[in-house]
Amino acid sequence: MKRAVLLSAFLLSQFGTSQLLKTQGQKIVNDKGENIQLRGLGPGGWMLQEGYMLKTADFAGPQYKIKEKIAELIGEDGMNEFYKAYLKNGITKQDIDFLKKAGFNSIRLPMHYNLYTLPIEKEPVKGQNTWLKEGFDMTDNLLKWCADNKMYLILDLHAAPGGQGNDVNISDNDKSKPSLWESEENRKKTIALWKKLADRYKDEPWIGGYDLINEPNINFTGKNPNGTDEMSNAPLWKLQKEITEAIRMVDQKHLIIIEGNGWGNNYNGLPQLWDNNMVFSFHKYWNNNDDATLKFALDLREKHNAPIWLGETGENSNVWFTELIRLLDKHNIGYAFWPMKKIDNIAGVTNVKITPEYEKLLDYWKNGGEKPSEEFARKALMQMAENYKFSNVEIRNDVVDAMFRQTTDGSTKPFKNLQAPGKVSAADYDLGRMGAAYLDKDFINLWVSDPAKRSEWNSGNQLRNDGVDIYKGKNNEYYVGKTESGEWLQYTLNANSGRAYALIIDYAGTVPSKIKIADASGKQLGAVTLQPTGGNETWKTASLKGINLKKGENKIRIYFENDGVNLKSFELK
Repeated sequence: MKRAVLLSAFLLSQFGTSQLLKTQGQKIVNDKGENIQLRGLGPGGWMLQEGYMLKTADFAGPQYKIKEKIAELIGEDGMNEFYKAYLKNGITKQDIDFLKKAGFNSIRLPMHYNLYTLPIEKEPVKGQNTWLKEGFDMTDNLLKWCADNKMYLILDLHAAPGGQGNDVNISDNDKSKPSLWESEENRKKTIALWKKLADRYKDEPWIGGYDLINEPNINFTGKNPNGTDEMSNAPLWKLQKEITEAIRMVDQKHLIIIEGNGWGNNYNGLPQLWDNNMVFSFHKYWNNNDDATLKFALDLREKHNAPIWLGETGENSNVWFTELIRLLDKHNIGYAFWPMKKIDNIAGVTNVKITPEYEKLLDYWKNGGEKPSEEFARKALMQMAENYKFSNVEIRNDVVDAMFRQTTDGSTKPFKNLQAPGKVSAADYDLGRMGAAYLDKDFINLWVSDPAKRSEWNSGNQLRNDGVDIYKGKNNEYYVGKTESGEWLQYTLNANSGRAYALIIDYAGTVPSKIKIADASGKQLGAVTLQPTGGNETWKTASLKGINLKKGENKIRIYFENDGVNLKSFELK
């Protein structure tokens, strides 16, 4: 009895001093009434893999197909061994510590139901629910790491039983089996899972809320297969209301987060709100960052006097990230970026390094040919699982800088500690907003707004997430390519003495071109004409003298006067 009293006192003290979230009109606030703008990240690819994250999208999009491909090479036991290591390494306390240090205050956990309960077709007793320890343990651990860092954990049912729409990749939807909307058993399992989760976490102050169904995309009555033209969405609202009622049977405290149809944004037919602690989630990708693209969400907030939250966004350039966050800050809207870890990518806060052995597996899966041996495939896959450890990923400092410092600070910072005299890689230009650290004419992907504006922004897809096009050459050296007239790059250098330096440029190109050297104010320091080298990776040098630098910090810019020159490095002597 004494232990129970002490535990109750502990829980009360936790809530008495906690940051438990709730709604207050159109704001999300903590229990002190302070406005909380959620600045979050979703560890997509951990509990649920999508093909594009593992570079299998061309032949295996949903997770169950990825598992089939792996089992084909290393057997069912080998596949399970791989996933055990993959899940263990995918998110750890070190990952959450890093995210906190970077500036994030929340995590949106994309959950796959099959880590928590069996699919309906595998239940030993029809209509009953078998609960699996694995998913709950993973969530418990993540919650502890979040609480240690005073970060909110938002539970997001990313893959609902049977799949919540026609976009099979995002919900691991097997079309040969009944979907969430075709099966009452799947809907009952979904409701039961949420009740189980809510009962488990009802007294946890660092649970930020319950995001009931990620990106529903289904044509109940409309013609668009993903539900963008639905007008009533009646089955969607009915199920989310039933889930809410089940949650409220055991948990009266935490936020309920609902999503519309059409990947989260179609709120047509929404009835009067059925809960007084509810948040609307919307998702935003590949469109302009202006008030017009937020109008439907702002109108929803105003009409229902309830908060809105950008539950998922990302997969774009640093320019887009900075613009978006500044827009959201203006409107007091929280967000969760997507994802954290992805193989061979520049747009996330981390990158999982690909290996030649894994590339061989990808080539076999896509093109056929000689089948890799089981031993080779197992080693290749286990190495990739090892590469998911936080200690093995590459931190994308430019992405973090764009998401946090650059949203309020227009100044530039050195990307690396560059010295004069010394050699400088062209890809090591400064950190900062476009127009301050660099200028590039193709810097953002707006294909939803205008299909003609579909862009890879960094066409080389290497090293950094700005508009600057960075490629990896034959000797694994980075270079800046696809340059256009008027573009420029800025470098912060520390000179050990004030004097005139010689500048030796390592370049390649097939046409004559000219570059100009200037300081950050635009004062010209020198210029040189570059003769064709005979190929885009046939490197030659050109030099100019009289580049005057002061002792200490200098900011110099390289301006491209013509299209087409590739720049690998320059050296100051």
